Amino acid sequence: MAEQKRADYASTKPLATGAWVAAVEEGSPAWEAGIEPGMRIDRVNGVVLRDLVDWRWEADGAVCELEVFDPSDDSVTPCELWREPGQDWGIDFTDVLFDGIRTCVNACQFCFMAMLPPEARSTLTLRDDDYRLSFLQGNFVTLTNVSDEEAERIVTCGLSPMNVSIHAITPEVRCGLIGRHADRGIEVLERLLAGGIEVHAQIVLCPGINDGEELAATLDWVEARPGITSLAIVPLGYTKHSRRFHSSYSDDVEASRAVVRLLEPYQERARRTLGITRFQLSDEFYVDAGLSVPPAETYDGYPQFYDGIGMLRSFLDETVLVARERAYDLRRVEGALVERGVRLELVCGEAAAETIDEFCHALSPDGRAGTRAIRNDYFGGDVNVTGLIVSEDLLAQLPNDLAGVLVILPEVMFNFDKLTLDGDTQAHILEELRGRGALVAVSTPNPGDYLDALLAVLGLDR
Repeated sequence: MAEQKRADYASTKPLATGAWVAAVEEGSPAWEAGIEPGMRIDRVNGVVLRDLVDWRWEADGAVCELEVFDPSDDSVTPCELWREPGQDWGIDFTDVLFDGIRTCVNACQFCFMAMLPPEARSTLTLRDDDYRLSFLQGNFVTLTNVSDEEAERIVTCGLSPMNVSIHAITPEVRCGLIGRHADRGIEVLERLLAGGIEVHAQIVLCPGINDGEELAATLDWVEARPGITSLAIVPLGYTKHSRRFHSSYSDDVEASRAVVRLLEPYQERARRTLGITRFQLSDEFYVDAGLSVPPAETYDGYPQFYDGIGMLRSFLDETVLVARERAYDLRRVEGALVERGVRLELVCGEAAAETIDEFCHALSPDGRAGTRAIRNDYFGGDVNVTGLIVSEDLLAQLPNDLAGVLVILPEVMFNFDKLTLDGDTQAHILEELRGRGALVAVSTPNPGDYLDALLAVLGLDR
């Protein structure tokens, strides 16, 4: 159920190694030196660039010496850049990793990649576990493939915070859950914590495997390590293609409530001694347990928002804020819908429908606005999040006659190439829905962005 800012699953574009320049800011030191998009930065101050970390570390001063490769004539040219205090070099790269991605060496029982449909494109099955993406992009990593040299680099360069998956602490449970490299992950994690690296940790909770007494043992271990400033606990998710799992907390109200109860004393101690909740349950647990999501102050500023921690609370609170501070815009949109005889449908996953309905009610108390929850038949299982909606399900479940309907699609169902997980394009989906008579727009699924998208598509933003 964890909503995402946008779908971050794999691009379909081929990966190219090297620090290739994507864009150069006009007037910047790089622009003045003649660096152009399509060139490649091979070295900075004599150091071969492995990733964006190297670039930031080596080019931190007022002067840097580059070796620039120009593919137009296969030349390599030395180049010296100067900048004023606070000035950026003006270079954007095509990727943050220049030497390829570190892949996973684990065999996690709950790995979502192992539950994908057999026809899924190959880029979706790339199992990355790269510590650099943890620092640069917030990905969760296990640290099981991190060498001593890389661990030292993390500490020396201060790559903090890191997002680390723990899952369990008892060696036997970890090995059964993650695989034979499980001990290495804890060894590296201890080294990073000793080196002053802040860690946001995660547990994927699997019924009967790492919950109950094992979860308590893991919480005790985390509680004793103040460098772990937040711990997210998210439930196992499974698809119809899973050979191992066929149920989870979404199927068991009492099991979900037991997890909530187990965590409460840890949360209370953290708030009493540290002033933060620290131990955070994903929104799914409260929904599955039939409980209200906690108030905003218990989420410590939402450090793990994109792991599904506090998204529902944030949406509900922003809906109240929008209703209070943008009431005029809401009434304009409602008036335009009534005047044009248009009904609004906000597309979402089944998990978020009840929450998003709160915004619909704030916009149109008479029911002219509502959600269109898409059942995920493509993945099946307990997959019900907005970010995993696919074209196949969307087009099958929306009516063939959409005349008089304004459909808002969630941007999170598309990746950066504007593709869905089943390979359809955003452009094709928009064309198909317009062919059925609908007005269509795409929006990030939060109240403020919804309202902006509605103003734009209705021509009220001019």
